[in-house]
Amino acid sequence: MAHPDRPRTVTFRPKILFLTEDPELVRRQLKQGPIEWDPTRPRMANISTDEITPGWVCFHYDETLGHYVYAGLRGKCVDPGDIAAFGAEVVVSGLSKGCGSSREHAPYAEKYAGIRLVIADTIEKIYGQNCINIGLLISTDLSLVPRILAGEEIPLEAFTEGLDPISADIVRHGGLFEYNKARLAGRISPPEVTTAPRPMTLVEKIIAAHAVTDAAKGTVGLPAVRPGDALFVRADVRFSHEYVTPMAAALFEENFGREAKVKDPESVFAFRDHLTFLGEVMPEAQRKMGLLEKADGLARTQAAFCDRQGIRLYGEVEAGGSEAICHNAILEDIGLPGQIIVGTDSHTCTAGALGAFAFGVGTTDMANLWYAKDVRVKVPETVRIHLSGRRRPGVTAKDVMLFIMSHDYYKEGRAIGQVLEFTGPGLLDLSMDERATLTNMAVEAGATTGVIEADEKTLEWLKWVRPEVDLDAARAGLVRSDPDAVYAHEMAIDLSAVEPMVATPGDPRNGIPLSKLEEAAGGKVRIDIAYGGSCTGGKMADMDMYARVLREALAAGRGVADGVELYIQFGSQKIRRYAEEKGYIQIFEAAGVKLVNPSCGACIRAGPGVSTSEETVTVSAINRNFP
Repeated sequence: MAHPDRPRTVTFRPKILFLTEDPELVRRQLKQGPIEWDPTRPRMANISTDEITPGWVCFHYDETLGHYVYAGLRGKCVDPGDIAAFGAEVVVSGLSKGCGSSREHAPYAEKYAGIRLVIADTIEKIYGQNCINIGLLISTDLSLVPRILAGEEIPLEAFTEGLDPISADIVRHGGLFEYNKARLAGRISPPEVTTAPRPMTLVEKIIAAHAVTDAAKGTVGLPAVRPGDALFVRADVRFSHEYVTPMAAALFEENFGREAKVKDPESVFAFRDHLTFLGEVMPEAQRKMGLLEKADGLARTQAAFCDRQGIRLYGEVEAGGSEAICHNAILEDIGLPGQIIVGTDSHTCTAGALGAFAFGVGTTDMANLWYAKDVRVKVPETVRIHLSGRRRPGVTAKDVMLFIMSHDYYKEGRAIGQVLEFTGPGLLDLSMDERATLTNMAVEAGATTGVIEADEKTLEWLKWVRPEVDLDAARAGLVRSDPDAVYAHEMAIDLSAVEPMVATPGDPRNGIPLSKLEEAAGGKVRIDIAYGGSCTGGKMADMDMYARVLREALAAGRGVADGVELYIQFGSQKIRRYAEEKGYIQIFEAAGVKLVNPSCGACIRAGPGVSTSEETVTVSAINRNFP
C-alpha cells in the first residue's frame, strides 16, 4: 500500500550526469554541459561510498553534505558545489555503485545535491538499502535513460520491480520512517511469510528463529524461510560509532521525539573508535575549514546521547586511542553464536566468525532499530565456499580472501547481497582470529556478510577471551546448515594452491599472486609505508605473525629499512595487553616499529599508516584500498 501523498508517476529533469570511466569527461560535463547518452561508453565502476563522501566530508550530517558530494571521485574531477550547480536529478554509473563503507552520508550527499535517481549496472547492498530508506530512487535498468531524457513520466512501480515486498512498500511511502510509522501504528503489515519447512542454511535458520511475527506483541519465530522472503528480524546486538551515531541520533529524535527512549539499551553499544587519531593526519587545509573541531563535536554528541539513553560507550583511553575497534570488541566482549548482530559499519560481518548473522546498516536503519529493536531483511542467497587442503607456509586468511575475491564471480558483482558461508576441513587449522579475517572481508566481495559455523574451537576461544561466558548458553546458540541446504553458488578452494597475495591499487578484488607483482608493476615496487592493523589486521593472531617476522629480522641483524615507516596498530586494549604479555612490544620497538593504540584509522585516512599523496606507496593489512 502506497503512502497516500506519494505520486504514482515520477518525472525527472531531462538532464543526466554520466559518471564515465574517463574522469576528464566527467569534468567536461560539469564545466561545459551535458553529453549525449551512449550505452557503449564505459561507465565508472566500483564507485565507493568513500569516493562519494570521503571521511572528512562525513564530519557533516546536514545539507552541507550536498556541497561536497563526489569530493573523492577518482581523477579529482568534481569540485565542491559542482553537482548542485550542474542541476541533474539523475546520475548514471557502472558496476558496484556504492561499494565499501556503510556510511549513509553518501546517498544523503547525493540527495542534498538534488539527485533523485541513481542508475547503475549493479548497486551494492547496503548503499542500495540506504538509498531506499531515505527516499532516493535507484535502478539497474539502463533503458530508463532515454525515457528520462525524452521527458517521459515514469511509473513509480518502475523503481519497485525486483524489490522484496517490504522494500517496495518503503519506496511507495517515500522512505523507511514513513513506512515504519505506518507499520508500528498498525496501518500496514509486512506480507506474511508462509514458507513451509525446508532444509536451511545456517543464516536462514538464524533468520527464521529471529523473525518478528507480531510487532505489537513482540513474538518471534518461524518454522522456515527461503531466499527472497521479506520480513523483520529481532536484533540481539546493535552498535554504532561516532562517525554515524550523531546522525542516527538526530534522525531518531526528529522522527520519534526528543523524549523517545532506546528500546532495551543494555543490548546497544557505541564506540569512539574511528576518529581518535584524526588530529595526527588531518591536512592543514581541512583544519582551516574547522573540520577537526567538527569531528571532535561528533564524539561529544555521541557521548551526550549515550548518557541520555543509558548506552554503554567504549570511549577513549588516557594514553590515546580507544578501548577497542567496534568489531574487535564485538568478537571479544559481546557477540555469541546464533545471534543477529547489526552495526552501522560495513565490517560488522566480522562477527560472522562466531556463527552469528552479522551485517552492517546505515543511520536510518539504526535509528529505527533503537526504537523498535527490529530491522528488515530480505533473506539472502548463500554462497558455499568449501576450503580443503593445507595452507603453504606464509599463507594467511587474508591471502585466501584476496584469492577468492579475484575470481570473476566477485569481480562481476554476482555476490552482491549474498552470504559467504565458509566450510570444510581447511577451517580446522585456522584460529578464530584468522576465521574472523575471512568473514571481515566478505563485504569487500559485495556480500551482505560472511559466516562460519561455530564449533568447539569457537567455544574454547570464547572461554579464553571471555572467562565469564556461560558456555552452556553459548552452546545452545550453535546453529548448523542442513546437509541438503540449497546454495546459490558453490566454490571449492584447495588451500595448498593459494600463494601469498596482494591487491593492486583501486579495489581489493584486484588480487594477484605476490610472485607476479613485479611483472604487473613493470619492476620492483618501492615501499614508503607499511601498516599492520585495523579490524582486519590488528587481532592477536596478526600480532603473532608480525612478531614472528620481526623476531627473525632482528636475529639477522635487520630492522625497518631506511626511508620506510612501519606502523602496527592494535585492535583493542585486550590485544595490546596480549602483545605486552607475549613480549612482542620489545620486538616491535627494537625493529623500529611505530606502535599505535587501538582505533579505526588508516582505512578511512583518520590515523597513521595511510598514503599521504598519490606518490606515496603503502603496503597495508587493511581491508580495502579504494581511492
